[in-house]
Amino acid sequence: MSLFSATSSSIVNATLLVLLVFSIVTWSIMLTKLYQQWRDAQEDQSFIAAFWAAKEWPSAAKVSESMNGKQAYLAKAGFAELRDALQQSGAMQHLGSPQDGLERSLRQTVQNLQRRLESGLATLASIGSTAPFVGLFGTVWGIMHALQNISATGSASLDVVAGPIGEALIATAIGIATALPAVLAYNYFLRRMRLAVADLENFAHDFMRLAARHDYKI
Repeated sequence: MSLFSATSSSIVNATLLVLLVFSIVTWSIMLTKLYQQWRDAQEDQSFIAAFWAAKEWPSAAKVSESMNGKQAYLAKAGFAELRDALQQSGAMQHLGSPQDGLERSLRQTVQNLQRRLESGLATLASIGSTAPFVGLFGTVWGIMHALQNISATGSASLDVVAGPIGEALIATAIGIATALPAVLAYNYFLRRMRLAVADLENFAHDFMRLAARHDYKI
């Protein structure tokens, strides 16, 4: 029995096509985010080792400028705020204490990075919650179509009923099979996102402590 049967209702076939698209989108997001997380982990690990190996504060700034990764990006934002605060001390943006300005800059940067980490999660959640209902819709419509055929033929024997009903039930099975990876991926990436944000916040606190020791100057 093929996935898109010529004897099935066009609505059922359209439903299966939608579920196929959902599945492709789910796996595309999963593979993309897995690669991004692997790359970010490698870059952050290299940056943290180089950053804490720096012997002086200006050397740490140079390390941040020369490396990639989310924590390096956060450090760049912190050093950029310190430079701007010194060069444009009278600007509206830098009114208040250097500590307040740096804290605001780091917080905004963490929030921006969190939004990047959240990309794709809403799509996974939507697919995980709607795919079973899309499959159920295809099943209900397929059963209605099958009953109409049974009424037209005037026969309700097993060989007449089993084929169309079985094809209709495939939609529900595929809907569940599509939703399961999306839900599991959503929960996994949500947890990884929270851990990544916690690491960024911890680094921001360490950066604030180091900046305070150097009187918020580079």
